[in-house]
Amino acid sequence: MHAHEFHTGEEIWKQTNGKVDVFLDFAGSGGTFTGCAKTLKKYNPNIRCYLIEPCTAPFYSGKAATNLNHKIQGGGYSMDLPLLDKNFVTDYIHVTDEEATQVARELARKEGIFSGFSSGANVAAALQLLKGKEKGANIVVTINDSGLKYVSTDLYE
Repeated sequence: MHAHEFHTGEEIWKQTNGKVDVFLDFAGSGGTFTGCAKTLKKYNPNIRCYLIEPCTAPFYSGKAATNLNHKIQGGGYSMDLPLLDKNFVTDYIHVTDEEATQVARELARKEGIFSGFSSGANVAAALQLLKGKEKGANIVVTINDSGLKYVSTDLYE
């Protein structure tokens, strides 16, 4: 969490020249979300921070889980994680396995960004927001890992 508070969050602020309206991240350990949100809100308390969860395992938003065997690896554990500070959460976004998979594949094909399911979920959530209540906003997401460990999954068939 401290690495994201003192480094990632600072880098986001500097590289965007402070032009951030929204930050969002998939609910993994909570460290990236909390660290970045803490730093960004220090600079601008009006930045909206969304936590992304699998559609079938929406633990933090308090909705009923329907399938804990979702595909979005690296999070959605349906339990409290010690690094997540819910005080920074503006709202929750739910992403389906299909959305995360499709967007991760599109990132690789169209943008050359070879990533995993959770990164696909992050971008899918940003796209949802840009089509709705955050239309026109400057949204920052993280790309959480390389797609290398997903080559043996159906993500990159």
